[in-house]
Amino acid sequence: MNKNKYIFDKTTLSFKRNNLKNKVRNLLILVSTSVMISLVVFFVINKFYETPKETKLKQDIILLKYELNSLNSQIEDLDKIMNNLKERDENIYRVVFETNPIPDEIRNAGFGGSNKYAEMSKYEHSDVIINLNKKIDILTKQIYIQSKSFDEIEELVEDKNKMLSSIPAIQPVSKNKSYLASGFGPRIHPIYKIKKMHAGLDFTAPKGTPVYATGDGTVEKARYNKRSGYGKHVTINHGYGYKSLYAHLDKYIVKEKQKIKRGEVIGFVGNTGRSVAPHLHYEITKNNKKINPIYYFFNDLDSKEYEKLIEQSTKQNQSFD
Repeated sequence: MNKNKYIFDKTTLSFKRNNLKNKVRNLLILVSTSVMISLVVFFVINKFYETPKETKLKQDIILLKYELNSLNSQIEDLDKIMNNLKERDENIYRVVFETNPIPDEIRNAGFGGSNKYAEMSKYEHSDVIINLNKKIDILTKQIYIQSKSFDEIEELVEDKNKMLSSIPAIQPVSKNKSYLASGFGPRIHPIYKIKKMHAGLDFTAPKGTPVYATGDGTVEKARYNKRSGYGKHVTINHGYGYKSLYAHLDKYIVKEKQKIKRGEVIGFVGNTGRSVAPHLHYEITKNNKKINPIYYFFNDLDSKEYEKLIEQSTKQNQSFD
């Protein structure tokens, strides 16, 4: 037999049967009321108060914005430095080494496809992120191109140093032991007594005076030739179109294909070949054209000594060969 439970209703001051329907209804009322109260509390808290997590996120966003602005500023500074390096590269370094600047179409060429930044456009601050990445990409390419340019300039420096060491730049005999007796140009030939082109300089010096290589190079000739009139002579190929000739030697102490350094003794003053007295006949050719050697003594003469040498070389006297 089921026992009915009763509850006292304070409103009617009577007992009522406590059935399942009443229980469910009361429960629903309680739950609904709790939910409504919870929603109101959540709305109020969410509207007027921040959770610790939200506060932390906001702080992180502020910090990230600051870092982005700082990175942007640093990239702009680096861009200025790169532009300065570009200007120095094109207007100083490449001018000094007589080489063409890097074409603008290479420096300013594209650096990515149209969809390169598509993934970055999904975020709230995508414009800032895309702009920053574009600047980084441009700067990365500039650094790469500039590094390649400096590699090329480094090679040019090495080649320039080699060239400066190779170009004839000193007197072939000591200035304290010789005298410039005849210069470059039309001179009276000592044997034929007529004006002939004298394609070098004649330095008088005692027989056996050392003769020096005037620049780095390779011995192209070291021989005795009666036909040319040079007698015992040495020719050095300096590269870069330059060659030097040392004629009428008493003897030479180098051999063909031998590597030579500037200032190295290659032989001694003599009187061999068509020569009327001990002296050194010295010639320079550039690109197979004979040029005046007087302009290639800039390494071991001061201004007064050079002026005196120029004066001596212009005298219209008789040559020694």
